[in-house]
Amino acid sequence: MPDVTATLDITREVCPMTYVRTKLKLESLPGGALLEVFLKGEEPLKNVPRSAIDEGHEVVLLEPRGDGTHRLLVRKHGK
Repeated sequence: MPDVTATLDITREVCPMTYVRTKLKLESLPGGALLEVFLKGEEPLKNVPRSAIDEGHEVVLLEPRGDGTHRLLVRKHGK
């Protein structure tokens, strides 16, 4: 598994703040960085990965964690 650059927990956030927080965190990272995001709920699970892809980022992994949350790994576009 690649090295995670930063971690963001948005399990207590609701849409649209889930992706707003994710986007702001991605903007603070260098190109190629790997952001680990913990999220919860049907809407964030659908919207956060889709929004990241729409903005040109790569969804590396999306996996359930067994406690009702999911782990998402997003690689920021660019070098």
